[in-house]
Amino acid sequence: MYVRRRRRTLVMGLATAALLATGTGLAAADSTPAPAATPTGDGAQALCKRAPKIDHRIDRALKRLNAGADKRGSIARLQRRVDNAKAAGHTEIATYLQDRLTFRKSLVTTLQQRQKDLNEVRSWCQNNNQGAS
Repeated sequence: MYVRRRRRTLVMGLATAALLATGTGLAAADSTPAPAATPTGDGAQALCKRAPKIDHRIDRALKRLNAGADKRGSIARLQRRVDNAKAAGHTEIATYLQDRLTFRKSLVTTLQQRQKDLNEVRSWCQNNNQGAS
């Protein structure tokens, strides 16, 4: 009889907890989130401030990509891995690595374009009081 009472108390407690959890879940779902604040400017001042750090990151990435085969992350190293996979007859591996190599080569073009764009931003910042209006 004692075991039955404990079990009944446990079941009632679990049922109560489930009802409470469901009730608060529905209340939370009914409330709508506050709308996000809309930007008031274009962030020119912040971009002018961050331009040197962005330029450093782009330079570092380009240096790594254009490094020799002994540098991890370089195009030459990945090309060597593709060649090794083809020589070993691992066509699936070679295909996968070739796709990565294609992306990495396109990344160089993208980063060079960003570098040019950033140079234009930097000259704009110098001519416009570092973006402060």
